[in-house]
Amino acid sequence: MKKVFFLAALSCGSVAFGQVHRMEHRDTTATVKTYSLNPVVVTGTGHHQRLKSTATPVRVLTAQEISEQGITTFDAALTRMLPQVSMAPNSMGTFLRMNGLGNKYILILINGQKLSGDISNNVDLNRVNMARVKRIEVLDGAASSLYGSDAIAGVINIITDQPTDHLVSVESNTRISGKGQFTEAATLNIFTHGLGSYTSFTHDRADSYRNNHLEQVKGSDTETRETIAPLFTGYRSNLLAQRFTYSPNPHLALNAGFDYSTKITHRPNTHPDVTGGTDYEMQYKGFRWNVGGIYKFTPKNSLQATFTADRFRYGKEYDVATKSQQVGDFILSKKQHAYEADVKSILGLARGGTTIFGANWRRDALEATSGNIDQEAYTLACYGQHEQNFLHNMTATVGVRYTHHETFGNHLTPKATLMVAPGAFRFRATYAAGFRAPGLDELFYHYYSVNRGKPQISFGNRNLKPEKSHYFALNAEYHTDRLLASVTGYMNRINDMVVKENIGMDDASLAMLQRAFPEMTDAEASKLASYALYQNSDKGDVKGVQVNISANLFPGFNLSANWTYAYARTKSGEEWNVLERSIRNAATIAANYHHAWGRYALNVNLNGRLQSKTYYTGSYEDAPGFGIWNINTTHTFDCTKWALIEPGIGIDNLFDKTDHRIDSSVRKVALYNPGRMLTFALKVRFKQ
Repeated sequence: MKKVFFLAALSCGSVAFGQVHRMEHRDTTATVKTYSLNPVVVTGTGHHQRLKSTATPVRVLTAQEISEQGITTFDAALTRMLPQVSMAPNSMGTFLRMNGLGNKYILILINGQKLSGDISNNVDLNRVNMARVKRIEVLDGAASSLYGSDAIAGVINIITDQPTDHLVSVESNTRISGKGQFTEAATLNIFTHGLGSYTSFTHDRADSYRNNHLEQVKGSDTETRETIAPLFTGYRSNLLAQRFTYSPNPHLALNAGFDYSTKITHRPNTHPDVTGGTDYEMQYKGFRWNVGGIYKFTPKNSLQATFTADRFRYGKEYDVATKSQQVGDFILSKKQHAYEADVKSILGLARGGTTIFGANWRRDALEATSGNIDQEAYTLACYGQHEQNFLHNMTATVGVRYTHHETFGNHLTPKATLMVAPGAFRFRATYAAGFRAPGLDELFYHYYSVNRGKPQISFGNRNLKPEKSHYFALNAEYHTDRLLASVTGYMNRINDMVVKENIGMDDASLAMLQRAFPEMTDAEASKLASYALYQNSDKGDVKGVQVNISANLFPGFNLSANWTYAYARTKSGEEWNVLERSIRNAATIAANYHHAWGRYALNVNLNGRLQSKTYYTGSYEDAPGFGIWNINTTHTFDCTKWALIEPGIGIDNLFDKTDHRIDSSVRKVALYNPGRMLTFALKVRFKQ
């Protein structure tokens, strides 16, 4: 299996570091595309520079590449184009994994500011505004020296677009597919005399579905019954975003904006004759706003400041009447508030060098009715980094961040990189420390619930220490105008991992729990075998290799692939075990052809994701590997100087790969695809 993935990666190349630029010719207005393998990036070092000049490797997904594959959702962009990322969607959000590590170790940023809000550590990815994505930058490994807590597995930074090429432009982008999948995004851009207004609205929905309507009866190896519990949970979501920019002169740029999002699941209702239905839907609401600005004293010296507020809540909205609830009743489960202020200076203090100084303040608040929490905590941090070019072809970076957390105290996270660039080659070495502050739920949880008559109890732990990691990477790269080949080997070691440990019961423990939860009945208490307590107990170890190749074989044709191998383990006590939901081998492959004839242009994209089995621990079976291929075509009609129409048609899951295994207590899945589906899209743009 390893040889298959390795050969696939080497034979095709990688969208890995490609960026697409569009150029419109005034004489024919036909669209001609060229592929640049050296885009501008910001995430790796905290300041803008060309990709081949950064001492820290960064993966770039551009808006054009995303559009070529017919992608309209954030989760599809990550899984189709990044082999190191995998996802498991459910009603509680999306369980995201990157380089073997889960949600809480992955930092998601929007223009460098953290996206807050989660449901049981599952991220609500519908809050990402894909209508405004300019590019997605992905930094593998620890990056806490610049970005603080959570940056252990990697950083995903969404850079949004504010076009200034037209006075007014209006765009509508529609995509329809099977299983009720429908996305509509509309944008309105106005730019004049340094003032910009950018408005967008996105509606996204999908139906629930199953690939097998049978489940195994608990306690039986052979008996099955019908169920309506969805494999994929349907939903309806809306996202309204507004952003203003103002640049009165070349030195000053100001911005302000907000995003308001809503989402509700769409699951089968309870049914007297079939299992798997629910009495309620999960409802989510998020509101995020920010103000900021940057002042450039000179081209190499600037000061920028940003303030962001992010509010997120979720709960249960009943659509079936029960003994205690009526249809339409809403029960709040959790509210999260986050406020963050960041000030950063980028300075050219030394010839051939760039220095960054910054300070950060953040306050997180959590109110959870089910966990009996109403707590908050603040974080103060200062950081510095210096990057220096010397000896014509060498670049070194050193940086450190000092963090003070209200609960766990002080922590230092250093970083050091070195790049040697002889000719078309780049050789990089990286060390970076990462840390993760324990979440408010892990610190303060006081959770009690009854599921089918059996009580479930969890306690937070105020004595938790932050999780710490040490990340080492070596990278070799060959970079020309037509070919980019990159190989990276890395090792990521995590200490003091926070996990839920089950504590066995004795008479003293039972008495303590009855005092803590007086609502627990004697009958429920008699069923208690253990309770859960958050503790620093585990260690993590991830070793891996990534291969990325991109080749512009001839004008208009790009062939690309990415391959990753990750060996992820966790140690509890003296025993090492495979990390839950980890994947050893995965690859993404894409071939893209584009050609223009006068006012008509054709784009054909064939892309695929291949991965080996997904590992599950305990009594669960490992999920088998799979390969998914998609084809997408877009047809651009540049009708007039002020209008562009782009219909598209494609096939998702070309070879109809699905997981039809019967549900059971020992079955887990990795493939959530419903099978082959025809897709239709239409983009219309009016510009003045």
